[in-house]
Amino acid sequence: MVRATQSVSILGATGSIGRSTLDVIARHPDRFSVCAITANTSAEELARLAHAHDARFAAIADEDQARALQRRLRALGARTKVLAGEQGMIDAATLAEVDCVMAAIVGAAGLRPTIAAAQAGKKLLLANKEALVMAGPIFMDAVRRNSVTLLPIDSEHNAIFQCLPAGRALHDRGIRRILLTGSGGPFRTRAREELRSVTPEQACTHPTWSMGPKISVDSATMMNKALEVIEAHWLFEAPAASIQVLIHPQSIVHSMVEYVDGSVIAQLGNPDMRTPIAHALAHPERIEAGVAALELAEVGALVFERPDLDRFPALQLGYAALESGGSAPATLNAANEVAVAAFLERRLGFLGMTSVIEQTLQELPVRPLRELDDVLEADRLAREKATALVKRAMAAAA
Repeated sequence: MVRATQSVSILGATGSIGRSTLDVIARHPDRFSVCAITANTSAEELARLAHAHDARFAAIADEDQARALQRRLRALGARTKVLAGEQGMIDAATLAEVDCVMAAIVGAAGLRPTIAAAQAGKKLLLANKEALVMAGPIFMDAVRRNSVTLLPIDSEHNAIFQCLPAGRALHDRGIRRILLTGSGGPFRTRAREELRSVTPEQACTHPTWSMGPKISVDSATMMNKALEVIEAHWLFEAPAASIQVLIHPQSIVHSMVEYVDGSVIAQLGNPDMRTPIAHALAHPERIEAGVAALELAEVGALVFERPDLDRFPALQLGYAALESGGSAPATLNAANEVAVAAFLERRLGFLGMTSVIEQTLQELPVRPLRELDDVLEADRLAREKATALVKRAMAAAA
């Protein structure tokens, strides 16, 4: 039987998820083709990828970089059409010839094109957790209204998806708990006082995963688990009380589901994002992903610990924002993006990040989310407040 080629658009092609997606696609040219790829500002890298993977479209968010992208594509002899600005990103997500969209833009910048892909009814591979964190009810409404096939790419949520039976709501599946695992990041065993002096370079040195700087810092503070708890709530219709975080330093068990009969089903694998990417691209089939076989005898032991909320209070902020509902998760996400950027630029200390986020949540009222503009307004207000708090912290430290 001849399989139809699946045409893929990759939002955030120059990031770690985007590059891994291109790697998996290149292994299966009979099954997948690259229709469109996007980047924020990396015109040189985007042009190289477009040429290497014969992409029909390349979209760059920074409109000032569009001409540089066009020049570079022409120099490479590529016939790729250039799209620019936010509308260009949305166009790349909604092109008629696109079957599947990998939503891998980091942060709030990916919200509009990801929701646009859902509204266009595309098969959606979701690596942009912020779409659910910021706009969970609005995003999931678009998924339901347009009968979207939604497949999670975060290793934890992809693992949960694989451990769940299909076709029924979570509360009808006999499930007691979702067990969301996390490595604990590079500072898992450090005392809180030691964290005051850690550097961006130390925070970005993850013990098991290779990730971008923002996600690496989120792992170091455990804010990534806070965001993932909210993501799991929306993906799996799971109340906060049924989502438990476990620290698992080996990053071999990517998450588990506990059933009421006492069974616990886990998904295991080497820490390589090509596994969930290949699973989602080929679902419900399985394809080779270029990932080394897992040798459990060599791993030796699998360790699980409860998270230390005194050392890493960001996790508790995630649960609190989820319980508050409305605009609180969008506020949490925006304040975190501002705080992480300030830390990476050495304008804010490591412990100062959580303080800025907590103050932002405390000082901004929770508003209902009725439409996307409500989400964007909550995001704007939180960024303003968090930016002011960072400046206040800098002045106090001077």
